[in-house]
Parts: sequence; structure tokens; C-alpha cells
Amino acid sequence: MVDESLMVQRMSGRKLSGLIAATYTPMTATGDLRLDVVPKMVEKLLHDGISGLYVCGSTGEGMSLTTPERQSVAAAFVEASAGRLPVIVQVGHNSLREAQALAAHAQEVGANAISATCPSYFKVSNTQTLVQCMKELASAAPETPFYYYHIPMLTGSNIEMPEFLTQADDAIPTLVGLKYTDTKLFEFQRCLELANRQFDVVWGCDEMLLGATATGARAAIGSTYNIAAKLYRQMTLALTSGQLDAARKWQSQSIEMISTIGRYPFHPAMKAVLAMQGLEVGSCRLPLESLSPTQTQALRNDLQAIGFFDWCRAPAESGRA
Repeated sequence: MVDESLMVQRMSGRKLSGLIAATYTPMTATGDLRLDVVPKMVEKLLHDGISGLYVCGSTGEGMSLTTPERQSVAAAFVEASAGRLPVIVQVGHNSLREAQALAAHAQEVGANAISATCPSYFKVSNTQTLVQCMKELASAAPETPFYYYHIPMLTGSNIEMPEFLTQADDAIPTLVGLKYTDTKLFEFQRCLELANRQFDVVWGCDEMLLGATATGARAAIGSTYNIAAKLYRQMTLALTSGQLDAARKWQSQSIEMISTIGRYPFHPAMKAVLAMQGLEVGSCRLPLESLSPTQTQALRNDLQAIGFFDWCRAPAESGRA
């Protein structure tokens, strides 16, 4: 039996920091898993200065994988990380029973935390129901910290997060915070400051990292940290050293990069960029599209035109744009 009061006390001091990569799931051209690529992915991210891994989220096509596949992916990243950086496994599912199975497995293989979206086919429309859903899910991993994954653009659930945190605090012993993937900096700040800064609220919008950092974010989870971690590290270094103009320039380059990639199907394009950087992670599954060879070459040309391949090799110690 887990002592819930001790669980809250033990988990309340744990907070994520730095850039956490929302990892891609490596696949073959036919959409089968290629878990042999995972160790190479982890080594690249460690080399780039990433401080954590977020597995089987939107970026990792978690919702397009079967439960056994998601379990295999989670286990592969935990094993490859070998305790060198935290691994957060996203276990959300339209079936709360399946989500519980994923949560229990993540705890079993040694994930440092679990995270979950709410069910989205049947929309969650009120705070009480959201708390009940997440309580049921998190109960399957009673020794593992839990982060609710707030991404209303995909779940359709627009519940106010300060209200959720307040109600969920007593109901979910393992709750430590949120993955906040929305653009409402004012709500993000309220969540950060709630209950004497009790909760670990992690930012999830790469294009607005500068604003979130200025607001108080200590950690961020994002897709583009896979390909341009050094750019974001430059931005953070510039901000912390008081070079605000330089920090703005780095964020501007991030926005331009994301806008450029966004002219194409985004996640397939991101996988193509990883291949350009020497890391073959394959294509995506339907309903995500695949890039044609013509699109891939056009993407490369577009990224060269904005200087991307220079940015992603920028020396980490420099704070100047």
C-alpha cells in the first residue's frame, strides 16, 4: 500500500528542467516499428544537450500505435536512456482501460513519469469529469509521477487548467503538474503560481518558448528540439545573460524554421529533416501523409535558404545571434 501523503511529499520536489524532446517513433517505409534506431536517437539528443524525453506523444504518433507497440516503444527509450535523463511516457487513450495498461507498463519498465491526454472522441466538457478520468488512469501507476497533457487543439477539451489543478490536487496523489500545450501565457503563469508554485508546469509551444521562459518556465517539451536544440539553448543562454535582443533573434529564427517546415505535412517533414541530419527514422503512419522525393528536396532547399543547417550547428557556448 502506497502512503499517499508521503507520495505527494516525495513527488512535489521533483521538477523537470531544460529542453525535453518529444521523441519521434522510428518506422520503416511500410509503417512497422524500427526500435533498433532508438539508441542512436537517444545518443544524438544527449549530444545536443536535451535534458529529457517525452515518448509516444503527438510527435511520436502514440495515438496511431497499438497498445503493445506503445509499450515496446516506451521500453526501448527507457532502456536506451539508461538513467541518464528522465523519460516521460504519454499513456493517454480513448479507452481508460487501455490507458491504465499503458500506465502500469510504463511504471514497470522504469519510466520516470507518465503523462496523458484526456479521452477525445467523447469530449470531456467539465473539470469534475476530467479529474475522474485522470484519477482512474493514474491509479494504475501509483508510484510514478503524473503530468496531465493539456492540448485543447487536439482533444477539444478547453477546461481551465488552474481549476483542474486545484480540484485534482487532492484527488490524484501522483499529480505533479502539466504539459501545457496552448498559447495562453496568462493561464500558464496562473498555473505556475498556483498554490505557492507547487506544480511543475512544462511549456509545450516551441514558437513561444522565449515568452514562456520570461514568464517563468523551467522546462519545455517540443518537437523541434529534436532538430534544433542548439538554437533554443542559444536563445535561453542569451536571455539569462541579459542579451534580450539576441534572444529575440534566436526565437525569430525558430519561428521562421517552424513556418518553413509547416508548409509541408509537419511531422513527416520533421522526420525528413532528421534524415538530412543523418538520423533515419522513416516515415509516418496514416492518417499522416508522407513526403514525396520532390517535397523532400524542396524542403531541404527552403531550409538552406533560411540558414537552418548553420543554426542547428551553432556552438552552444555562444549567446550571440
